[in-house]
Amino acid sequence: MEKIKSLADLKRIKENVQTKIDLREKSEQVENLIQIKVAMATCGIAAGSKDTMNYFIENLEKNGITAVVTQTGCMGYCYAEPTVEITKPGKDPIVFGHVTEERAEEIIQKYLKNDELVADIIPVNFETI
Repeated sequence: MEKIKSLADLKRIKENVQTKIDLREKSEQVENLIQIKVAMATCGIAAGSKDTMNYFIENLEKNGITAVVTQTGCMGYCYAEPTVEITKPGKDPIVFGHVTEERAEEIIQKYLKNDELVADIIPVNFETI
């Protein structure tokens, strides 16, 4: 257990706990939220997917977007890492490749806010069973 030495320590602990509670509440209604999955296999991490994931986490709330951001394993698009799959409620998922922090900002501003498609969408080349 972490010792509390100041009011700032107590506030930081409260924020961490509140974040965990919010995530738990969101996970129960995930089908009604935007879902963002960042590929975090070895190739993704080497290409910068940690920075991409952190960027989404830090900037979605600033832009008034409620979403669940999670990590996933390899999506099979090593050539296009970092890759991000975004599923909007009631829509098919879209996979974006080469998602740097700059591209993440473009996705937030254009796709998530205004439904405008952006470059580097990886086309679906399979049918679901």
